[in-house]
Parts: sequence; structure tokens; C-alpha cells
Amino acid sequence: MTQLRLKNDNDIEQIVNVASVPQRSPFRYPGGKTWLIPKIRRWFGSFRTKPRLFIEPFAGGGIVSLTVAFEKLAERVLMVELDEQIAAVWKTILEGEAEWLADQIVNFNMSNENLKRELNKEEGDLRELAFRTLLRNRTSHGGIMAGGAGLLKNGENGKGILSRWYPNTLSKRIRDIDLYKDHIDFIQGDGLKVILNNKGNEEAVFFIDPPYTAAGKKAGKRLYKYNDLDHEALFELLESVKGAFMLTYDNAEEIANMALSHGFQFEKVAMSNTHHAKMNELIISKNLG
Repeated sequence: MTQLRLKNDNDIEQIVNVASVPQRSPFRYPGGKTWLIPKIRRWFGSFRTKPRLFIEPFAGGGIVSLTVAFEKLAERVLMVELDEQIAAVWKTILEGEAEWLADQIVNFNMSNENLKRELNKEEGDLRELAFRTLLRNRTSHGGIMAGGAGLLKNGENGKGILSRWYPNTLSKRIRDIDLYKDHIDFIQGDGLKVILNNKGNEEAVFFIDPPYTAAGKKAGKRLYKYNDLDHEALFELLESVKGAFMLTYDNAEEIANMALSHGFQFEKVAMSNTHHAKMNELIISKNLG
């Protein structure tokens, strides 16, 4: 699969205004890749033929997978996520319970008392776990659901837990995803194993956004429940992948050196974090020489 030639690593693009990118995910996700969507579109535009399969091994909030599905950039989309809470949401939406989940969101009377009562529940089926997951995601600091994350107190303009709770918008996003569910498959499991199982498929393309725990980074450990990843093993595995891939990482010298040692190329891309601080991230791909 012919893929986009990445630019020199000194060529940093202007920061993307994420407000200009369609918001399709029901999650408010730490490390989300909305800012990368314009480059994802250009990447797909560089392929000579439409990819048969798009795989996102660490799907998280799923904005890239949803964009590929909604904009028909690939024939099929495969989302993979290990976290059982996030997986519950994707399974519920993609396996026929999207309408139930959308209704629950619209009809929920959001208050501190009702929220805490719902979040304290331990029993229930998969779709009820999905509902509680979205409640916690939309009302916690930064959308963080890992242990120790607290609920919003002041929030935006003093709105507290209502700051990021948009029931009508969320329910619409869920119903929109439901319209494309026949083009999306979901696996709750190990992303590395899914890459391994598909490494010989020349018609598969991969977007890989692992937890940023390499180079001593602590953010991934704080943000994600399943943050333990052998980054060197991931790079070694990608050497054997036949299809195209795009890999994103925190901008660190250790990661850049790791990419070069495996024969990959990289570029720096400008983005803005949740505190509106300007940062650069690395995009890594095959070295086209």
C-alpha cells in the first residue's frame, strides 16, 4: 500500500483549529486526536486505491476510526480497545443498543446527587456500564476515567458537572454512529495482538496511538488504566507490517531515535493541549527513502 511521504522533521505545520473538525465521538477523551484529522484525510488521499481495512489498535475515543467510517475512507473499520469501560460503550453502540443508550442520556436528570447515585452502582448489564462510563467521562476532570480522577467542581463558567454534559448532542452522536455500524467492527482486546494478526495484510492500514508512557512519560500512567506497553516490541512489530501505518507519539528524543533505529521516518506536528499550550507531537511512518 503506497502511503504519504512525510515531510522533514523540521517542518512543523500550523496548529489545527479543532472547532473546524466534526466532533463525532461521544467521549471527551484525554489524548484525543481531533487535531490530527486533516492530516489523516491527506494520508488517505495519498493511497492509490481505497484501503480494504483500517485498524485502530488503541481506539480510545475513536475519533480517527469514526472519521474513516463516516467519510468512507476505507471499506471497513476495525476498532480495538482493551479497557472494559470504554469497550462497553463501543459494544453497546455498535451491537444494536445505540437507541437505548441515547435515550438514557437524554432522559437523565443531571445533578450531583443523581450522578453520584448512578456512578456508585456496581450491578447491571453491558449497556448500563456503557451509560455509567459516559456519565463519568463527561463529568470528570479532563474526561479522565482512571482511578483517582475526580468529578468537576467548578467546570466551565462555574457550571460544574454540567460543563461537558450535552445530552442532545451526545445522543445525536450516538445515533449517527449507529448509522455506520455495519461498516465498523470492534474487538475488546490487546492491540499488539491485532497488529500481529494483520501484519501480513497489504490491504490493511493502521493508525496507532499508544499510551504515552515511553521515554519516562507519566501522563499515560495517570490517564489510562491499561498503560503498560512494551514500546520497543511495538516498533519491532511494525517493521514486519506489510500495509501502511501512522504512529503518533509524544515529542521526545528517545522516541525519535527509536524510530530511526527501526528505519522509520518522523515529523513534528503542532497541536494544542487541553490547557491550550502549544506542543509538538511526532508522527512516525515507514521510511520511503
